[in-house]
Amino acid sequence: MNDPNTVQKAFLRELTGQKLLVETGVRGVYGRSGEFEALIDGIDGLVRRTAAGDGAEVLRFPPVVTRKNFEKSGYMKSFPQLAGSIHVFKGNDKAHQELLATIEAGDDWAKGLQPADLVLKPAACYPVYPTATGTLPEGGRTFDVMSYCFRHEPSDDPARMQLFRMHELIRMGTPDDVKVFREAWFERAPKVLAALGLDATMVVANDPFFGRGGKVLAISQRELELKFELVVPICSEAEPTAVVSLNYHQDHFAHIFDIHSAKGDSAHTACIGFGLERIALAMLKKHGLDTKRWDAALRERLGFAAASAGAPSAGGSGA
Repeated sequence: MNDPNTVQKAFLRELTGQKLLVETGVRGVYGRSGEFEALIDGIDGLVRRTAAGDGAEVLRFPPVVTRKNFEKSGYMKSFPQLAGSIHVFKGNDKAHQELLATIEAGDDWAKGLQPADLVLKPAACYPVYPTATGTLPEGGRTFDVMSYCFRHEPSDDPARMQLFRMHELIRMGTPDDVKVFREAWFERAPKVLAALGLDATMVVANDPFFGRGGKVLAISQRELELKFELVVPICSEAEPTAVVSLNYHQDHFAHIFDIHSAKGDSAHTACIGFGLERIALAMLKKHGLDTKRWDAALRERLGFAAASAGAPSAGGSGA
């Protein structure tokens, strides 16, 4: 059982067999049990507590971004293979009857829909940048966001979901502001994972840029060390899974959305993203699928230690 694909499928069968995840018939799209959600809440709570000293502005957006800002971001230039567009029906009665006839015939009814003003959000940070247009205050701004995100990557690997949650901290300011933020999280993030009993390794990484031109961008991103990931083994020791990413955008988003530092020049931005489902899966793989049997100190850290004393096993938000 050394083949990663075999191990991934076996782990998925275990997760669905224990009803921690519920299959929907589409690869990478799952329902979550109360026990799984309690684990997500506990992990998210630990991230929030770790970030508390940053004084971040807390924002929560729905899992969509406006089509206008999505197009401005340049995402389709770099990652068209991951994008998910929302389409809706805008027709009249005649068009509706044609739509119903198409469905009845078993044909492609989606042709009767038109693009909405919204696109599925590929990362939790995307709605934040347009809100910061203008001049930042002295010392810049820090944001705390968490939401579901979508990336079109259908897979039997339970750690590669199409819909998943990210908790991100975003820093905007001068290059020095961003440097201090990154260095702080280079130290903090491994401690978060260690507190969850996970042995993580920090590696230089690149985003999955599309096409031949994307290879050049990926090489440049790695050479400039703009992206680091914390990886942990889930279904493979040889190919560990990224569960946290630390990204330095330089002035990419600031240039697009006209964000300036207090000094008047183009601001720089960076973010750290915690993949909540991936962290949860790494913990389930390492500690076992029955969270009630986990170490008492770990359960307390997650906020649901009371379950061991006979309370329901899905307790606690980790707040």
